[in-house]
Order: sequence, then structure tokens, then C-alpha cells
Amino acid sequence: QTQLVESGGGLVQPGGSLRLSCTASGFDLNYFTIGWFRQAPGKEREFVAAITWSGRTTYYADSVKGRFTISRDNAKNTVYLQMNSLKPEDTAVYYCAAALAPTVVTNTRRYDYWGQGTQVTVSS
Repeated sequence: QTQLVESGGGLVQPGGSLRLSCTASGFDLNYFTIGWFRQAPGKEREFVAAITWSGRTTYYADSVKGRFTISRDNAKNTVYLQMNSLKPEDTAVYYCAAALAPTVVTNTRRYDYWGQGTQVTVSS
């Protein structure tokens, strides 16, 4: 079965950190650009960060630049999103997605596979 599975979400206080993981089963992530997206209640799903298959190129939304870091370990078939200095406005369900593309991709329609999401809540 081809699927992506996110983990690492939870409740954290403002200023805290979380690390999300995205693991693939049934296919090899090494050939895919991986993106992280998030969706807050009542809002559209928005791009957060992306990384190319080689890991050489990353791209971030302005809202998370300098606070979030995307990385990948192809040997483990896993992509990570390190989130630091979290703010209440970062509260959302976070999704990882895989796109068979040579460059970073920000458009949700370009992604072929999606995980089920993991909840991140930033609150005191």
C-alpha cells in the first residue's frame, strides 16, 4: 500500500519546538520532492516548506522562514520538519506530500501523494 504517514505533532507552548516526521511506505521517497503544508480550521491548505529529492534545494513560506527547517534522510525514507519558536498562529493540521518533480513545488495540485495529517497546537 502506497502511503505517507506523518508523526510528531502535539501540544506545545508558544516559543517551543516540535519535529514532524514524514515516512513513506510502499514507495521510495528518494525520487520525490517533498512538501509540508498546513490547514487551520476555516482556512485553505497552505504551503509551508519543500525539499527536492537530493536535499540540495529547500524553500519556505515567508511566515515560517528562519523558524522552520525541512530536511530529509533518504536512507530512512523520511523527511523532517523542525519547527522552532512556535507561535499560536502555527496551530494547524500539518500534512506532508510527495511530488514527482525536479524542483521545489508550492502548488498543492502538483503533489501526487498525501499523508493523513498530524495536529500541531501552539497554546499556553
